[in-house]
Amino acid sequence: MEGEDMLRFKKTIFSALENDPLFARSPGADLSLDKYRELNFLRCKRIFEYDFLSVEDMFKSPLKVPALIQCLGMYDSSLAAKYLLHTLVFGSAVYSSGSERHLTYIQKIFSMEIFGCFALTELSHGSNTKAIRTTAHYDPATKEFIIHSPDFEAAKFWVGNMGKTATHAVVFAKLHVPGDQCHGLHPFIVQIRDPKTLLPMPGVMVGDMGKKLGQNGLDNGFAMFHKVRVPRQSLLNRMGDVTPEGTYVSPFKDVRQRFGVSLGGLSSGRVSILSLAVVNLKLAIAIALRFSATRRQFGPTQEEEIAVLEYPMQQCRLLPYLAAAYALDHFSKSLFLDLVELQRGRASGDRSARQAELGREIHALASAGKPLASWTAQQGIQECREACGGHGYLAMNRLGVLRDDNDPNCTYEGDNNVLLQQTSNYLLGLLAHRVRDGACFRSPLKSVDFLDAYPSILDQKFEVSSVADCLDSAVALAAYKWLVCYLLQETYQKLNQEKRSGSSDFEARNNCQVSHGRPLALAFLELTVVQRFHEHVHQPCVPPSLRAVLGRLSALYALWSLSRHAALLYRGGYFSGEQAGEVLESAVLALCSQLKDDAVALVDVIAPPDFVLDSPIGRADGELYKNLWGTVLQESKVLERASWWPEFSVNKPVIGSLKSKL
Repeated sequence: MEGEDMLRFKKTIFSALENDPLFARSPGADLSLDKYRELNFLRCKRIFEYDFLSVEDMFKSPLKVPALIQCLGMYDSSLAAKYLLHTLVFGSAVYSSGSERHLTYIQKIFSMEIFGCFALTELSHGSNTKAIRTTAHYDPATKEFIIHSPDFEAAKFWVGNMGKTATHAVVFAKLHVPGDQCHGLHPFIVQIRDPKTLLPMPGVMVGDMGKKLGQNGLDNGFAMFHKVRVPRQSLLNRMGDVTPEGTYVSPFKDVRQRFGVSLGGLSSGRVSILSLAVVNLKLAIAIALRFSATRRQFGPTQEEEIAVLEYPMQQCRLLPYLAAAYALDHFSKSLFLDLVELQRGRASGDRSARQAELGREIHALASAGKPLASWTAQQGIQECREACGGHGYLAMNRLGVLRDDNDPNCTYEGDNNVLLQQTSNYLLGLLAHRVRDGACFRSPLKSVDFLDAYPSILDQKFEVSSVADCLDSAVALAAYKWLVCYLLQETYQKLNQEKRSGSSDFEARNNCQVSHGRPLALAFLELTVVQRFHEHVHQPCVPPSLRAVLGRLSALYALWSLSRHAALLYRGGYFSGEQAGEVLESAVLALCSQLKDDAVALVDVIAPPDFVLDSPIGRADGELYKNLWGTVLQESKVLERASWWPEFSVNKPVIGSLKSKL
């Protein structure tokens, strides 16, 4: 799954965190909001001081970037979010949207001379980016842009890092040149605070939004601009520029293409969120499966209790999420490498048709990938919490924190349900092109190439009659291809039917989302995840001893995900009779049973060290009750007050030993 170099890299990070007092865990300590945010900023600063990953390393070994983010996310989601917003979102926006004149900012980002944020969303508009109202008027007399918020509804809002610590922001504003000609949204680098004092710059009103449901180490903020002047060179000018005299120039003739490129940084953010959602799922499933392997309840006789993981109910509740963690983790890494390819092409000035199509395909994959990963993590964490019973409800066991910290992944960088429309629109556009011009289904990453055969795929039926024949992800792949073709055809027909009945394009698309567009986008992304993981685990280089267990993980994720579309498979005629549904259900249960004995070993692969996992019931030693009891005593401080109970006298050697271990 990962090479030795990557494992050593992650171990270096984990060891540094564990041995640095700044990262010491404080069980039971409830920090104030200001203290938590201050501590999180200091920790972020320390990460840069360690220099785990230089700019050169990022280009040489790009997968170390998400690896570092995942390591930080395993320690604290707020720390990972703070770091990635500064480097991957703010930094990537400067790098991919700027030009040579902006390279000096890249050096300052990694030396933390400046600290950045990405300011797109406003108080009154988030998903509808075309309605953003902040303006940037060019003044040729002074060769400056005037950044202005027309009213409080145009205040930049929900901007991560802006609340307390950001000194600079990539601010999206509508660019106006003399004659009041507007050229749409463009990004500008705007200094919002003095780096030495953190006081606001003249004309900037900036503040913190306060306590949230989770991720409270991250300072989300707001800002308003009152005629703030910035140099002409502050415009990130890769997609459009203004000459000193005030003439607008752009290498993109298509306004929509220019707008898409200007929002390219959002794909970086969405891919990063996808990765962080997988981190949360990994942590939750590690805690729940280790607990389930050591927690004993009931048994065939009164004298013999068995581990709750032996029960099929516990297996089918948890093991599909273990498989999902593996499959989605591989997908997030592969999509990150695709994004790196896209950004390198943009940086080199590649304006080929393939480059443009690659951008559209990655946008579609990221727009559905974030919803799938964040929702899977959301559902998985809740299942893990419940599967750990009352012990899972203790805050010290971290499942509640994971649930709250994962929750915003469903919303920021695009509401999940809104984002799915981007993916379904991409697929509908390809089919319309096919119907109108006879074009082939082709894409740089080949995620849509199978659609070229959609008429013949729709003639296929589910013909597997035994559970044994179903225990391979190839079976689910064939079913998923049919499902996507069916949903694409149904959605296309529904859309045209709505238009023929008099609906506007806006109304028609809205009326297609609930039962057509949304499941189409999710099924397409699930197919892509299944396809990539299937190909990964069936490579010739996979050691023979691992092929069986990885094949089971691949098949379990594929069949479990597919089973949630059973109604659609029956409705469309791919399934018929009771046997198809029964075989699918039985195959999922069989794979869970086969994976049960490998569950703890598979968890050990993805779980961080105990210090980072920070869950008494999820520690690797399996000493469930000792770990939980010891932490409860430590948090309640009962050891200092229990001298009246001989067994817990503080003078007893056993208590001295216990305290030293704690």
